[in-house]
Amino acid sequence: MIDAGARWIRAFHLLFFACLGISSAAAFAHGGSDWTTLGLAAFMGGWYALFVARRPHLLERLNPMGWHLLVLIALLIVLIRRDPAYEMLVYGMFSLPYLLLPTRWGYLGAALLVVTATAAVAPLSEVLRDPVSFGPAVGSVGLVIVMGLFANHLVRQGERSRSIGVLEERARLAREIHDTLAQGFSGIVAQLEAAEQNIDDPVVLRRRVALAKGLARDSLVEARRSVEALRPEPLEGASLHGALVSVAARWSAETGVPAEVTIDGVPRRLGADVEATVLRAAQESLANVARHAGAKRVALTLSYMDGEVTLDVLDDGAGFVPSAARAGYGLAAMRERAAHAGGTVTVESAPGEGTAVCLSIPCG
Repeated sequence: MIDAGARWIRAFHLLFFACLGISSAAAFAHGGSDWTTLGLAAFMGGWYALFVARRPHLLERLNPMGWHLLVLIALLIVLIRRDPAYEMLVYGMFSLPYLLLPTRWGYLGAALLVVTATAAVAPLSEVLRDPVSFGPAVGSVGLVIVMGLFANHLVRQGERSRSIGVLEERARLAREIHDTLAQGFSGIVAQLEAAEQNIDDPVVLRRRVALAKGLARDSLVEARRSVEALRPEPLEGASLHGALVSVAARWSAETGVPAEVTIDGVPRRLGADVEATVLRAAQESLANVARHAGAKRVALTLSYMDGEVTLDVLDDGAGFVPSAARAGYGLAAMRERAAHAGGTVTVESAPGEGTAVCLSIPCG
């Protein structure tokens, strides 16, 4: 997705090439421009395209960009001296000093552009004889100041957008790590503790160690997928309800607690983000049941409705008072995921009456 700042920078590039093209066409049309002048114009366009428009991070305003600005200003002076039709090109270059130079130098660069362009059109002696001829230069100064304020605003907006993007990416990675590595390590620890308690029973010991090894492998694969922003492993090549059945079966094998999956409505494909959110909510809910509930049964219900999809996870465990409990990171991450997909998460529970977690996401 291209942000507003990037679109404006592209617009500035197009403005430059449009002014260059119109100036060259006007110069060629009235016959006052030779092939050498047109060649210089083409060279200027190529320089701009190679060293300015194609720079990968223009808003970072690297120091070498100042040298490219000086080259372009020098070419502008030569072109105006050879053919006055290229005066129009000044308007296509007003934004360049602010985009190619640090903020404190942008206004100085813009002033240099206006002064040199004015000097190329009218020598200082003519300006002194006829001060009125300096009027367009005064107007140009006002225009470059306005352009500078706008360009600096774009720079600030771009920096703010990048900061927000970094924070969002950190939050995404934190959620993914919690949903993969943290849950996987919890399961591994649980299996190793169970193996330790049954160290005298070789059959149970081998089964627990095998489950711990399987969890370690699965967690490693899932962590790699999460960091690469791919779909969760259970969703690869499977439907959402099929992935839920697989996750519930694996969880039951690890915990020994039956987990039943029920599908209501007609299953259909949902967006990748929605399916990943539903699956992660199921995984987090099951992990919470294993850690806190002490339940004997768990029921997961995935409901496909006309305008939304819901996931209900109910257990018959110890329950708790939601208003008095401190929400852990897992529930907070679940709610963040749901909000990102336009949905909500509600939790209903009471001591001794189990817990119900409901995820609801609108989807056409």
